Amino acid sequence: MTNKKDLSKEDKDTWQDYIKNPSDVYDKDRSKSFTNKVKDRFKFDLHGYTLSGANTKVKELIISCIENNFREILLITGKGIHSTNEKDIYVSKDLGKLKFSVPEYINSDEELSKYVLAIEEANEKDGGEGAILIKLRNLQNKF
Repeated sequence: MTNKKDLSKEDKDTWQDYIKNPSDVYDKDRSKSFTNKVKDRFKFDLHGYTLSGANTKVKELIISCIENNFREILLITGKGIHSTNEKDIYVSKDLGKLKFSVPEYINSDEELSKYVLAIEEANEKDGGEGAILIKLRNLQNKF
């Protein structure tokens, strides 16, 4: 094993040149300046939320995701299997379930609907009937 003191002049020069410009080393501090990088998907689980609580949270999430350059929001709503709204004659059978009421709320809110490109049922691997995928408009440089 060679000792550091035994480095050749050529090795020392190579090392000095390298540390002046280490182009193959990732600089995490420099990457923080690229805050406009687009992120693909934000995921949030709405299980346990009431209808009004879920709507408030969804509005907060959409605005936050737009500001943070997300393209999509995957909302886990559940399928509504455990919903008790069928017992209440004053509650809509469908709109009492988050998977139906959240898209309706987004579409009826003028502020939110301008941020949303599409609302779809999630793919099976992402939750299928128990999740919705909200595709956001590209509004970079609007904030």
